[in-house]
Amino acid sequence: MAARARKRPVRKIGRQMKKKLFVLFMFIVAGMLGLIGRLMYIEYTSGDAYTKKVLSLQSYDSKTIPFQRGNIVDSNGTVLATSVAVYNVVLDCSVMTGKKEYIEPTIDALTQCFSELDRAVLEDYAKNSKDKKYIVLLKKQSYDTIQPFVQMQDAVDKKGNLKNPNIKGVWFETEYQRNYPFGTLASSVIGFTSSGDVGTTGLENYYNDTLNGVNGREYGYLNADNDFQKTVIPAENGDTIYTTIDANIQSIVEDKIKLFSDTYANNAREGLGAENIGVIIENPKNGEILAMANYPNFDLNDPKNMKNYYTQEQLDAMSDDDTLNTLNKLWQNFCVTHTYEPGSVQKPFTVACGLDTGTLTTDMTFLCDGYEMFGGEKVSCVNRNGHGIETLEKSLMDSCNDALMQMSYRIGAENFLYYQSVFGFGQKTGIDLPGEANTSTLMYTLDNIKPVDLATNVFGQNYNCTMIEMAGAFSSLVNDGNYYQPHVIKKIADEDGNTVKTIEPTMLKKTVSESTSQTLKNYLQNVVAQGTGKVAKVDGYSMGGKTGTAQMYDETTHLRKRGCYLVSFISCVPAQDPQLVIYSVIDQPNVQDQPHSNYAQNLTREILKEVLPYMNIYPDEEQTGVNADLTITGANPPTGEKVTQEGEQGE
Repeated sequence: MAARARKRPVRKIGRQMKKKLFVLFMFIVAGMLGLIGRLMYIEYTSGDAYTKKVLSLQSYDSKTIPFQRGNIVDSNGTVLATSVAVYNVVLDCSVMTGKKEYIEPTIDALTQCFSELDRAVLEDYAKNSKDKKYIVLLKKQSYDTIQPFVQMQDAVDKKGNLKNPNIKGVWFETEYQRNYPFGTLASSVIGFTSSGDVGTTGLENYYNDTLNGVNGREYGYLNADNDFQKTVIPAENGDTIYTTIDANIQSIVEDKIKLFSDTYANNAREGLGAENIGVIIENPKNGEILAMANYPNFDLNDPKNMKNYYTQEQLDAMSDDDTLNTLNKLWQNFCVTHTYEPGSVQKPFTVACGLDTGTLTTDMTFLCDGYEMFGGEKVSCVNRNGHGIETLEKSLMDSCNDALMQMSYRIGAENFLYYQSVFGFGQKTGIDLPGEANTSTLMYTLDNIKPVDLATNVFGQNYNCTMIEMAGAFSSLVNDGNYYQPHVIKKIADEDGNTVKTIEPTMLKKTVSESTSQTLKNYLQNVVAQGTGKVAKVDGYSMGGKTGTAQMYDETTHLRKRGCYLVSFISCVPAQDPQLVIYSVIDQPNVQDQPHSNYAQNLTREILKEVLPYMNIYPDEEQTGVNADLTITGANPPTGEKVTQEGEQGE
């Protein structure tokens, strides 16, 4: 019989053992509590420091998301200035050298897709710059330029696997580059930007804060397992500004100005047809500027390029200061920043002042004998032999200085200076463009004006204005006395096209009564139909206007410059209900016989022949073939109003 198995005795944990186990357990609990307490203490006192140490062991990624600067568009929505995305090719060398098998394929792909890159330079980066995370290999590459690399990097096979998985560490940083699709069009109005989206001139400068947005940010952490945690704060793009400028009208104006300049250009003035040429077209009913052009102009995409106006030898001879001064002059908006004596375009304002104050009446006459005397000083009329008997209307048709000087005796200095202020002369118009000249110091006051000063002021001599001042004032004169602030922006919209702000026309003041305005419109219509403005007549259209010729003043010698004149013509169409005002100024035309307003009249007529049909302004008179033989330079020698004697003011 097998022996019965013996049972192992069951040992019970004695009291002593229980005590030991309990003590051990308490030690463990106490240790854990102490460890937790210590961790809490460290977190409280040194948490940030340890966080930085931990993060320093991780790969940190942070980059700026640039905003897109807003567009500048014309009144029809045509883009005049925009920001185009360009790309910097960036190498993260720490990623490319993360594995040996990444280096060769990545360098191969870069040199294959970007011929500008030097293989030896890239290999040097791989060898000596392993820890660098941000190396800009190429700047401002176009979308099409980077696509071959992007396609190579992202190419997949039929199974969806990357064909080139070892291309690592290359990425593309987005920037925006300002682009001007029409080059020179409206260059002085639009302006351009410098680096960092800083508007330098024109609307780019005046509306810089509106056009600019706010950069966004992308940031996060890449751990050892390549798990990327990121946060993106999107960029806020800039607003778009809608101008009152019509690109088609602007283009017509600039084409005609260039034709004039090219026709009269020679080596005497760096190949220009005049020192300056400016044209403004304004809607007198709301102050909107439809076109504002001056010549010489410049390419907005390459604003420092002066090769169209200077030879390479001339450019090389310029000092840095000379170059800067020449560029600043080129970039200026002649229509807004340049001051000059206007000449006889002032005369309608003088007559209007007299009529509105009652110091002149429509039935008055004046005897022009060719001059007036002030003490021992003789001030001549444009007609040295005299015009004879002049009415108010005929004095404008003949542009008679003598009759205007006699009117000054009746009007008086106080009335005249008050109305100069009412018309805005000596004041900034407040147009939304930078650099508007302040002409307040170039005007007489009651304290310093003498009879001869008043007599010459009334026909546009011995005070200065700007083109925009004159255009704004004349617009009110032919618009029932309603003065609207000139402006070039009509609306601001966000990137989605939602209107942020509408710039409503602002009627600032009443300059003259409606009856005075009507009388002047009648007078000015006859200036064009029968007077000194006949050359400007566009066949089939009623027009009102006034010519101007001003002899240049030398501030050094305090004498008139011999042979240097500024000629001009200001006009409204149609004569009785003007839809536009056009003001053309030619500063020292590059011809031997300068003092002819016909140069400005020819320019005005040829512009209007294309602008009026484009604006759907229809003929309101019978066509007779008037001026059919004239061109922008005139088919015949100038025969209109001019200065016939050196050293004296013209019209």
